[in-house]
Amino acid sequence: MSKSLIQRISPFLIARIKQNHQLLRSSFSSSSSALHEASSESPSLDAVNMTDNCVKRMKELQASEKSSEDKMLRLSVETGGCSGFQYVFDLDDKTNPDDRVFVREGVTLVVDDISYDFVKGATVDYVEELIRSAFVVTTNPSAVGGCSCKSSFMVKQ
Repeated sequence: MSKSLIQRISPFLIARIKQNHQLLRSSFSSSSSALHEASSESPSLDAVNMTDNCVKRMKELQASEKSSEDKMLRLSVETGGCSGFQYVFDLDDKTNPDDRVFVREGVTLVVDDISYDFVKGATVDYVEELIRSAFVVTTNPSAVGGCSCKSSFMVKQ
């Protein structure tokens, strides 16, 4: 009797997940400082940058609801997606001790220390398309490829 498709591909999926977790763990142990602030007045090659559209959309979100006034854009990286890692965007109202904080024109972008190793030097944009409107990472020096929807990527080894 032949194995089902799930039984045949599960060893490959498990191996890929373990590899991604090892990459995350190794980059976490090699990361250093806990809190880093950068603004548009002092750009850095390692900063996570925001485009004008990103800043404009965050200001619109903050103005639309009183409860959103203190919201920050949180960018994190998780294992998964069609290319191995995926970007996750959330609105958050607090920072954690291991966060890196980037500010431009009063808009705050927060990246946890593990995710920072995968997105340093990246640019976050807000795009409006026919099928969706979303925050996306448009350029990422740490990525070698990704899917066409720009929500997942592969890292340089």
